[in-house]
Order: sequence, then C-alpha cells, then structure tokens
Amino acid sequence: MKLKNIAFLILFLISLTAYKSVEQPDYIDIQELRKVYSSGDSSKWPAAELHESIDKSKFQDIGVLPAVPYPDYNPYSKKKESLGKLLFFDPRLSRSGQIACASCHNPELGWTDNLTRSFGHDRQTGKRNSMTILNSAYATSLFWDGRAKSLEDQAQFPVSDPLEMNEKLTIAVDKIAKIKGYRPLFEAAFGDKKVSLERIQYAIATFERSINSPKSKFDNFVSGKSEAFTDAQVKGLHLFRTKAQCINCHNTPYFSDNQFHNDGQTLFGTKNEDFGRYNVTKDVKDIGKFRTPTLREVVNTKPWMHHGHFPTLLDVVELYNLGNPAPIQKKYLGTVRDSLIPKPDPLLKKLNLSKEEMSDLLAFIETLSTPTRRIMIPELPK
Repeated sequence: MKLKNIAFLILFLISLTAYKSVEQPDYIDIQELRKVYSSGDSSKWPAAELHESIDKSKFQDIGVLPAVPYPDYNPYSKKKESLGKLLFFDPRLSRSGQIACASCHNPELGWTDNLTRSFGHDRQTGKRNSMTILNSAYATSLFWDGRAKSLEDQAQFPVSDPLEMNEKLTIAVDKIAKIKGYRPLFEAAFGDKKVSLERIQYAIATFERSINSPKSKFDNFVSGKSEAFTDAQVKGLHLFRTKAQCINCHNTPYFSDNQFHNDGQTLFGTKNEDFGRYNVTKDVKDIGKFRTPTLREVVNTKPWMHHGHFPTLLDVVELYNLGNPAPIQKKYLGTVRDSLIPKPDPLLKKLNLSKEEMSDLLAFIETLSTPTRRIMIPELPK
C-alpha cells in the first residue's frame, strides 16, 4: 500500500507540473527582446509566426514607413497639394452645399468622424464606418470593399454617392469652374485655368497623400531608441508578431497587407448584413471580405470595424482572441441563401491570450498612434 501511495503521489506531482507548464506562459527575456527589436536591424528579430496560407516569399514585416509614393501620372507639386486641400474642405462639391470631404474626414478626429456610421445628404446614415485617410498613400485600393484602385479614383465616389454628397459629377465640376477664385489656382497647379473632373481628382489625391503620421513611439523604438518602450509594450510587440497572430494581416510598415479577409463580421441575416468585397467582384469567394485597415493611428479612429460596432480596442482584441465567432443562421440552411453563407478566413482561430497578454498587446498597439495635430482650415475661394 505504501508503495502504491508513493507512486500515486509522484504521478500527482508530475500532473501538477505538467498542468503548470501548460498554464504558465513561456518565459520571455524582456531585455533580450528589447535589444533585438530596437537594434535597427529587423533581420535580428525573432521569426514571425505566420499562418501556412501566407506566402512567405512575399511577406514584408512591420517597420518604419518609406517615403510617400506618387504615381508618374500625378507627380507631386506644392501648388497641386494646396488646391487639393481647398477642394477637400469645399462643401460646394455637394448638392446641398453643406458637405465636404472633411465632413467625414475631420483632421481633429483622426481624419475620420468618430461616428458608428457617417451622416450624408439630408442626414442620411451611410452603410459603413468612415475610414481614416491618414497614410492612405500606402493603400493599394480604397474603401472597405476596395472598389477604388487609387486615391485619384476614390475622390469621385463620395461626390456622386446619393448617401454622401449626392451631386452629379458634371454639375460639381461646373460649380467649381464658376468660382473665379479657383481659376488662378488651377492654372498654378496644372498650367492653365481649365477645371475638369480629372484635375479635381488629381488635386484632392495629392493633398490626401500629404496626410501622413509623424514618427510614432514604435518608429523611434525600432530605429534604435531602446528606452522608448515599456516592458509591456516590448512584450506586446512580440505577441503581435507571434502568439497573437496579428502579423498575418497587419504586416508591412503600413500595418496592413492591403488584402481582403472575412473577419466574421458579415452579420449575415441581420439588418446590418454586408457582403463587402463581393459587392464589387460578385465572386462568391469574396462574400464578407473587407480590406485590412491600417493600425497606424488606430487609437484615434474609433469606433472600429467596418460597421463601427466596437467602441473600444479591447472589444476588438477580445473578439480575435475568441477566433471571431460567426454563428451560422440555421434558418437559411437549405434555402436559396444557403450558397451565400459567409466563410470566415482560415487565419482566424482561438488565440488563448491571457488578460495580461491582451493588455500588453494593447499597450503595443497604442504606440502606433501619435497625438492629434490641428491644421489650418483654409479660406475658400470666392
């Protein structure tokens, strides 16, 4: 009996040890992580934990943003940027004469409006949360569904959208052309006084490319300022690239892969149902897919997700920690809508992050944002 009791005790102790090893997070040498992440050489960083579906040959890690790219067909000029700023703030592009681009992209609100959904013509509510234009120069498509291929292309959509500015493009151009104060500005930007839709688009796009973040705490840390981060922020950065799996979609210095993913937020079968990218491509594989938003300045661009239903970043992190559950509406199974039931991205899975790990992750994400800056609102031409 004694031997059996001893054997039982040993097995019990082993089981406790095994349980502890599972429950306790792996030991992390914070100072070593601080040293390698702030070395200024990303090749020294620990390997990112990437999902098997990620093409590692095309993967680009996070880092400092490069110089702003300008397309050859619309090169930068200060005169063009200044003209674009005026047009961006000019409500005369709208039918009511009261709604400008800046109405939904307020510089003091993270270049968005901090509303669940934006108000447009006749106080109509839009269908999606307004995306920030901060750092949009690095986006390869625009809008949540990617329907615009460039900032130039994007500039025309809100003007003609009945829920936004609700104006015919030809009429909007004519209104700007009749404003005498604009004529010398178009001449300075383009060489003559001609006002056209294309020139309006090019000028607004040039201005929007100038709306970029200053160096963030993250940029300073990875560039060599090793004391810029707290220990929690260092741990959060490491979690971001490993256990938390954020790096799979929020990669590159833009903190977005510029791709489309179904994050389980199609809200299928509800009044807020939104098929996202599918509305553009009509490809069933794109049902529920939305463009990965940048995480730069994310603290300033509340509320979050395409529908704006998440009032805090903790809500977002907790959703991903649960694997983005998307309950299937069983009442549609076997019906004509059966083929339209969204399939969440295989990247999504339960992360099993502890409360401390979620706190560390949020501490890191906050380092990607900078204090809100005020800009001078221009006096419009007459």
